[in-house]
Amino acid sequence: MQHDQQAFGRQLNRVYLLYTLGFLGFVLGLALAEWLGLSREVIGFVFLLATIALYATVGIMSRTTDAVEYYVAGRRVPAMYNGMATGADWMSAASFIGLAGTIYLQGYNGLAFVMGWTGGFCLMALLLAPYLRKFGQFTVPDFLAVRYGGNAPRLIGVLAALLVSFTYVVAQIYGVGLIASRLTGVAFELGVFLGLGGILVCSFLGGMRAVTWTQVAQAIVLICAYLVPVVWLSVKQTGVPIPQAVYSQQLVKVSEKEQALLNDPAEVAVRQVYQTQVIALNLKLQSVERSWREERAEAQARIERLQQEQAPPAVVADAEMDHAALPRSPEAARELWTRQRDEALAKSQPLGGMPPSAQAYAGDPHGTAEERQTYDESRRNFLALLFCLMLGTAGLPHILMRYYTVPSVSAARRSVTWTLFFVLALYLTAPALAVMVKYEVFHHLVGTPIDQLPAWVAAWSGVDPSLLQVTDVNRDGVLQLNEISIGGDIVVLAMPEIAGMPYVISGLVAAGGLAAALSTADGLLLTIANALSHDVYYKMIDRDAATARRVTISKVLLLVVALLAAYVAAQKPADILFLVSAAFSFAAAAFFPALVLGIFWKRATGTAAVLGMLSGLAVTTYYMVVNQPWLRSVFGVERAVDLWWGIQPISAGLFGVPVGFAVIVLVSVLRPVHDPHTNQQVDDWRRP
Repeated sequence: MQHDQQAFGRQLNRVYLLYTLGFLGFVLGLALAEWLGLSREVIGFVFLLATIALYATVGIMSRTTDAVEYYVAGRRVPAMYNGMATGADWMSAASFIGLAGTIYLQGYNGLAFVMGWTGGFCLMALLLAPYLRKFGQFTVPDFLAVRYGGNAPRLIGVLAALLVSFTYVVAQIYGVGLIASRLTGVAFELGVFLGLGGILVCSFLGGMRAVTWTQVAQAIVLICAYLVPVVWLSVKQTGVPIPQAVYSQQLVKVSEKEQALLNDPAEVAVRQVYQTQVIALNLKLQSVERSWREERAEAQARIERLQQEQAPPAVVADAEMDHAALPRSPEAARELWTRQRDEALAKSQPLGGMPPSAQAYAGDPHGTAEERQTYDESRRNFLALLFCLMLGTAGLPHILMRYYTVPSVSAARRSVTWTLFFVLALYLTAPALAVMVKYEVFHHLVGTPIDQLPAWVAAWSGVDPSLLQVTDVNRDGVLQLNEISIGGDIVVLAMPEIAGMPYVISGLVAAGGLAAALSTADGLLLTIANALSHDVYYKMIDRDAATARRVTISKVLLLVVALLAAYVAAQKPADILFLVSAAFSFAAAAFFPALVLGIFWKRATGTAAVLGMLSGLAVTTYYMVVNQPWLRSVFGVERAVDLWWGIQPISAGLFGVPVGFAVIVLVSVLRPVHDPHTNQQVDDWRRP
């Protein structure tokens, strides 16, 4: 058996070495074609279609109806390759696209994501992965059902897995649509469904086996796509090909430029314009219905005046369009003006509302009472987010599933180590990328005449104005920092264009982002489908179902869930960062207490686990719904925002996790159950 495993590993080494060389040759060939005159549109289509076709080919070649192959890839994936697959599964659209953008916008506070996600893998290696592999089933709800007994823990585990995975997969499909629309120029909504085809071909045909080998291929693409342009940008700015080594050097230069922008007269003028807008919008919001009626009456009077003056038809048509664009009701006006007020308020702040890049927390620990309070809340939110990301990472069901695919418990431990290696290759680069992009924007984009802005500004504004918007509010014809709004989701994707690199590098980065989104979406959809087909249908409804029938049902459910997730993503429900962070809070509250206590505490009971998971999820969900703007609008919450100790809703798991632990412990102590069989199982699992 060991000889066969070694031979299998050598075969994989040859295949993926040839694949890597072929991919690099493909990129160099496109670079040559661009130099010879190949258009950007064609390059974008080639990158999109070629990479999706490549992943689809792997998926087709790996198709299977065998249950062990479909659910856990035959339990024969070598540790290094499982680490690569897990890294790709983990390196989602949020990590690839959003991480550097978050650091760009939030500065030091964005490092909570780097530390939280990395620390989560350490928790997973120490507390969960080897023990779940020792358990040796297919899914996390399997563990809950066997450890705690009965179908109730399994059902709650399934519901929690659906909530976590669906929230997460919507974010991935959103990223797919964003990348596909930028590469090909198609509408965002169409880009969502184009990318969905690539997702389905991999996971639909071959389950975990196809997803695993596709994710290894995607890991190679996304690592190349992330590192190559950052190394290029580092050489361009500093002459040093190691971006991590020059991070501090560029951070100093950016900080110096930030100080200059704080006192720049043009920047001050722009901030004053936005302050005037804030005052005007606050006046409207004091009497919304009256302001709404007056605004509509003024717009109608303007139309009538232009018609009486026999103004040109185009001018009258513009006035009619302005009238039609006004809010249709006082409620809509309140929502619009509130959003505009908040945006103007941010733009009235220095640096467009961004904190200084080198500042640890907002506020000042030695300043006024208000500044000290701001500092304390900022620090608490940093630590709260770190907590949720660490525990959420350790409890993500689609990541934990990956450790069922390795041959042994020791391989599971080595696999986590390999995962950390590949993840850190990108995570240690993201802060440098963010600072170098900020250097480019501050030094080369700010101060450019509006009519001479590079073409990428108009191109990205066309994809989605919320991602990039330029407004010359002081009408001086020159772009100031506070006149440009950059969404974090495009910092990585637009980085090659911002830095003036050939378009083939933009295509390479987009292909990497697409690989990251597709790989994670594959794993998440498979988790959802497997939870429904294996844990619900097979384990709870029909224990005599044939293997082929179980796999077929899983494929049908996967298709249904994928289409539903694509529909939700097409509505652009919230930014990628919030969707992903919500998934981590849900995973932390639902799974981490039940899994850890189930492994390390014999007295934890099934009733306690069910109540603990439900309580943790309930508290987390309540806090998000009451305080998160998008969820408040979805559920029609009108009561005032109620932040506990100033903690933002992105870190709602901070309250759900302790509740989950407390409920499991208290119920287990108050209603103890002595089960010698369970005690023996726990002893076995704790001796990997």
